[in-house]
Amino acid sequence: MNGDLSVSPEAANPEPLAVLAARVGALLRERGQTVAVVESSAGGLVSAALLAIPGASAYFRGGAVVYSRRAGRALLGLTAEDMTGLRGETEPYALLVAQRVRDNHHSGWGIAESGAAGPSGSPYGDPPGRVCLSVVGGPDSVSRSRTIETGGNDRPANMDLFARHLLALFEQVLRAG
Repeated sequence: MNGDLSVSPEAANPEPLAVLAARVGALLRERGQTVAVVESSAGGLVSAALLAIPGASAYFRGGAVVYSRRAGRALLGLTAEDMTGLRGETEPYALLVAQRVRDNHHSGWGIAESGAAGPSGSPYGDPPGRVCLSVVGGPDSVSRSRTIETGGNDRPANMDLFARHLLALFEQVLRAG
């Protein structure tokens, strides 16, 4: 299911980042699977949370904070052709970069977020507190995306929420497979 703006009450405010990362890390270790991460507005919080778990080298392949087009070119090898008809902070873009980081890191999974943490909106006109999340990969070649709007412009709070929502979506996909 892609394009899901609705969030269940229990998912509206996901558990703490460390709790989510521990469960995701355990699932990946149990299954012998790996993940690579692309972040923009979460600023590396997802990667840091996953790496804080002892034994992370068993499942974490790498990550990148892609905060500009220049970073997308340098860190993911994105070309003008790749971006034709796309802009950042959309589900199609989040899916593209999740796939790219997965492929570049020879990982089983790629996860990504792209959004506007605040306090102002994005150059594309998106309001603060809006993020697009994606999960790509796994044995069944899953491709899942979701857009979340927090309704707030508190940058640190949104960064934390974006990271938690990405890990919560990833855990949901892992448990469904």
